[in-house]
Amino acid sequence: GRGFAFRRKQKIERQYRKLLKKRRNVHSQQDNQFTDTYPEHLKHLYLAEEEMLKKRRRTPDDSVLSAEKLNKAVESVMTEGKCKKKTSNQKAKEEYEKIKAEHARKKEEAEKRKQQREAAQRLYKQKKMEAYKILSKKTKRGQPNLNLQMELLLQKLQKNT
Repeated sequence: GRGFAFRRKQKIERQYRKLLKKRRNVHSQQDNQFTDTYPEHLKHLYLAEEEMLKKRRRTPDDSVLSAEKLNKAVESVMTEGKCKKKTSNQKAKEEYEKIKAEHARKKEEAEKRKQQREAAQRLYKQKKMEAYKILSKKTKRGQPNLNLQMELLLQKLQKNT
């Protein structure tokens, strides 16, 4: 009586009981969710209070106050939500966003440095070319033009002092 068939029968019975229990829980939650059940002897008081609340909601002055209260409540709920522990998926997403932002920032800084370096190199080459043109000028007979070379040296001295 304790063989394979008996264990299989017990397993099926457990699954059936589990299924029945789940169905009972689901039905009870749905009933509580969609219906307001008041005790019979207090029902008229609850209904009168609901009507008063509906009338209050309809007045415009109270609607502004209730909107402010609602905003405060939403903010408090949001701050409570922030205090709760984050799931591993949320942590991973935040970590990914941080890393992504860091990479973007580093890439931007590298691009700026590269542009500055290129601009400095262009300026250096331009000055160098101008100096070369002045120094390489020759007279009609092929001799170096010493007057232009002296002017270049004079300009350098004036810049330094």
